[in-house]
Parts: sequence; structure tokens; C-alpha cells
Amino acid sequence: MPHAIRFYETGGPEVLRWEEVQVGSPGKGEVRLRHTAVGLNFIDVYHRSGLYPVSLPATPGLEACGVVEEVGEGVTELKPGDRVAYASPPLGAYAEERLMPADRVVKVPEGISDQQAASMMLKGMTAEYLVRRTFRLGSEHTILVHAAAGGVGLILCQWARALGATVIGTVGSDEKARLAEAHGCQYPIVYTREDFVARVLDITGGHKCDVVYDSVGKDTFMRSLDCLRMFGTLVSFGQSSGPVPPFDVGVLSAKGSLYLTRPTLMHYTARREDLVMSANALFQMVLDGKIRIEINQTYPLEEAARAHRDLQGRKTTGSTVLLV
Repeated sequence: MPHAIRFYETGGPEVLRWEEVQVGSPGKGEVRLRHTAVGLNFIDVYHRSGLYPVSLPATPGLEACGVVEEVGEGVTELKPGDRVAYASPPLGAYAEERLMPADRVVKVPEGISDQQAASMMLKGMTAEYLVRRTFRLGSEHTILVHAAAGGVGLILCQWARALGATVIGTVGSDEKARLAEAHGCQYPIVYTREDFVARVLDITGGHKCDVVYDSVGKDTFMRSLDCLRMFGTLVSFGQSSGPVPPFDVGVLSAKGSLYLTRPTLMHYTARREDLVMSANALFQMVLDGKIRIEINQTYPLEEAARAHRDLQGRKTTGSTVLLV
């Protein structure tokens, strides 16, 4: 019988359990998958901790790569043996096997490994919509990326550089600064010893940035606004430091008629055609060598709790994969 990680109450990593589960046969429009690799993402922590409420008991995880074992009625685009990946609800990726809606799954092309696919779908498609749809980046733009050495950050910096943008990023250490710089961040700022607002002003000659990509939330939100030039855009797409407190929207006017958006990948890939477009754009960037997908940490799936501790403790860089 296959195993999965389950949690029956919200809390710290210790609530995660490794248990046998029953999977069953796929229903109409579903496929049964045998996972080979599972992606670790900060949203998994939000679900486990209760920051993003889920129905309990639950199996965490929104991203994985695997092989189609069986297809349900009406599924025509996929067949047993196909290598596929996904990054979308429903939860349940932390499992050896699972059922998944077929319209949420995409085929993985030759030239991309299972571990790469499992580690890049959520992060990579997030980077895709951030630079091509939320704010259409071009060579005329200067950007600030918080957590530039993180999973999304490393892909986002590479994609932005491929589009010709000037890339500034914040990181927590000199080691992470070197990592970010090697992945397209031209101006890494070590925020633990440097005032990132002052450094942005210095780097840009006082002109500031066209857009700030902020996945940190509470600790950076207000000061991110100070890094934007008139009519600039703050893209708040995560909250690793905690949720952003309520604030007076008049601040946006006072600081230069700024724009604020709080996007999510689930909306940008809600339609099947948008999902396929985003995934294919990501695959092509990787196959063309414009984006390198590097897995810097791996853990056995049954040790998901240890992986969560390291992720929250900022001990990880880039992408992390749970091996099945």
C-alpha cells in the first residue's frame, strides 16, 4: 500500500506523519499518478501551520513529477506511461501515489529531469506570470527582487535578465549573494548588514525601481514602497515573514501614485490554456539554457518534517525536492 505525509492538526513540522493511504482508481477526468519527485514550497508551510486554512486531515503539497499509471473516463490527452508534472490544487503531492484532475497535469518534455520538473513548476510558472503578465518586463526596467536566492528568486532573476531588465536583489548572506549573482542578479544586497532602500537609491542614482517583487511580506512591505519610482508597481506575491498588516491606501498616492497587486499562480493558471502556455514557456526557457534549474537540497519524502524545519530556518537555497 502506498504511503503519504498527513497532518491532522495545524502546527509546526512535528504534526507531519508518514502513513499508509488508499488511493483507488481514477474517476471521470482523473489520472492516477505514481510520483518520482515532489517539490517543496513555502506555501506548504502556510497550509501546515494554518496560515492558509485547509480541511483536515490533509496531505500537503501542490507540486510533483511522476508517471501516469491509469486514466479515468474521458481522459484523452494522457495515457499510462506518460511523464507528467503539475503545480496546482488539490493538495496531496506529498504522496507516493495519488489521484489528480487530468486538466491540471502537463507532459514533461525530453531534456528535463523528474527532479527538475518537480522543483520548477510552481516556482517557474510563478516567475513566468510575474515577468510576462503581472508586469511585462523589458530592457528598460529596473527591478528589485526580495529573497533573490530563494526558489522563485533564482528563476525570477534569470528570466528578468533574459528579458534585459536591470536586476537588484536582497539576500541574507554573502553566500546567498554569490548564488543570486550567478543567476542573473546584478546587484545583490545583503539586507542583514545593508539598508536595502538606501542601496537601491545608490544603485539607481536616485531613480528607484519600476517594480518590486516581494515574497517576504510583513518585514519588507512598507520599505518596498520606498524603493519604487512614481507610478511603480509593488507585486506582493508571498509572506514568508508573516502577513502584511492593514495599511492606509493613501500611502500609495503619497509615495507616487503607486500600483499594488497581490497575485497568485492559481488564478494565472486557472484556465487549461493558460496553464499549458505557462508551463511550455517555462520548459522552453530551460531547454534553451536561459534558465538553470538547480536542486540544492533533497530529502526522502518521509523526512518532510526535517525539510520544513530547514526551509523555515532559512537553511535552504534555490529549489528543494522530496524524493519518492
